[in-house]
Amino acid sequence: MKSTQEFKQIIKAELEARAASDALFAANYAKAGKSIDDCITYIINTVKASGCNAFAPDEVYAMAAHYYDEDNIKVGKPVQCRVVTNRPAKQFVELSDEEKAQAKEEAKKQAIAEEVARQKEKLTRKAAKANNQPNSITQTSLFG
Repeated sequence: MKSTQEFKQIIKAELEARAASDALFAANYAKAGKSIDDCITYIINTVKASGCNAFAPDEVYAMAAHYYDEDNIKVGKPVQCRVVTNRPAKQFVELSDEEKAQAKEEAKKQAIAEEVARQKEKLTRKAAKANNQPNSITQTSLFG
């Protein structure tokens, strides 16, 4: 099969991440007789049978997981094709727990700062609107 190595790396990284976070899937991922090459062949044959040329990443990952979940799945014959991905495999960087915690904290701070800015803008617009509206109560002068 002539799929790009990048595609295989992306699928493998996704499956390994899923296995690390899901014990039930990890057992399926470790099944004897299953391989990443057969998984890729299954995905390509499934895509070919669909008649579509493009899929969302989650759809492709679901096909890969389905290959590992099912015991009696028909992989199909290898297909001569070229697989195009929308992101390079090198985007998968393994972060330490400390780096993950730090990134999460920074994301929280950024979200809070964005919300504060949004609320300030909302108050500023309200104040400007209130200053530009004429008073609905008018006083009439008896003297003039």
